[in-house]
Amino acid sequence: MAMTMNGEVQLAAPREAVWAKLNDPEVLKACIPGCEELERTEDGGFRATAKMKVGPVSARFKGKVTLSDLDPPNGYKISGEGEGGVAGFAKGGAVVKLAEKDGGTLLSYDVEAQIGGKLAQLGQRLINGAAKKLADEFFANFAKAVQG
Repeated sequence: MAMTMNGEVQLAAPREAVWAKLNDPEVLKACIPGCEELERTEDGGFRATAKMKVGPVSARFKGKVTLSDLDPPNGYKISGEGEGGVAGFAKGGAVVKLAEKDGGTLLSYDVEAQIGGKLAQLGQRLINGAAKKLADEFFANFAKAVQG
């Protein structure tokens, strides 16, 4: 099952500060809902473990995340894939862009993802709702982190 999502969030912080936080594993770990582990790998990516619950399906996903098309402090592409055992798998990516706006930074994102297994059987509406909730939570947490 494929899914797309996009949005933007205005952050009251300079673009360089937002860029630094977007590349800080400690900040990202604290902001990602359900994230238990996030560590940098030798290739500049991350290894991650996150516990997620979508409707009746609960799973611990283990996966890897890679950053590409790095254009500091304007943005990057983040791609990842995770295995959740019987719950299934998720893989996808997001293009993240940072622009100066109203004395702060406008962060915009375009996400494309695919999921399979038990998760995909839950139905598009439930999955989209859960994905939107996770994105909203992440950006609310991230906004708090960059604004100190």
